[in-house]
Amino acid sequence: MESVWDYPRPPRLERTSARVTIVHAGETIVDSDRCWRVLETSHPPVYYVPRGDIAEGVLEPSAGRSFCEFKGVADYWDVVVGAARVRQAGWSYAHPTPAYADITDAVAFYPSRVDECRVDGEVVQPQEGDFYGGWITADITGPFKGAPGTMGW
Repeated sequence: MESVWDYPRPPRLERTSARVTIVHAGETIVDSDRCWRVLETSHPPVYYVPRGDIAEGVLEPSAGRSFCEFKGVADYWDVVVGAARVRQAGWSYAHPTPAYADITDAVAFYPSRVDECRVDGEVVQPQEGDFYGGWITADITGPFKGAPGTMGW
């Protein structure tokens, strides 16, 4: 078991060989065993997928940007599969800070905005709230930041 309260701040970036798959609108849009996990105190892991492991043509630039004090400026992506469009379903860092250079242009996806995310075959539970985008699996324990009333923790 991993407790999110044992994760560091600033967050740790680590490579994972776990198989990460994402399905939306009946299509597998991600199938990768070359992802990175970002582990930050009080948050479930966020998985970043190398661009080459994302199905061609499913990402379109989206409006909006955000700033992370650790990683820098994030750009957002819509996921488009056939007629289905999910606005700001993912984000990436074109120019992350040096400590996170390995995730340059890798894309993280909100598990709550696509039909299904899996890690080594296990269906992921989305982190509550709509800000952090963490992936909860059976081996991750909380409590987790992100739900209403937890912003001041």
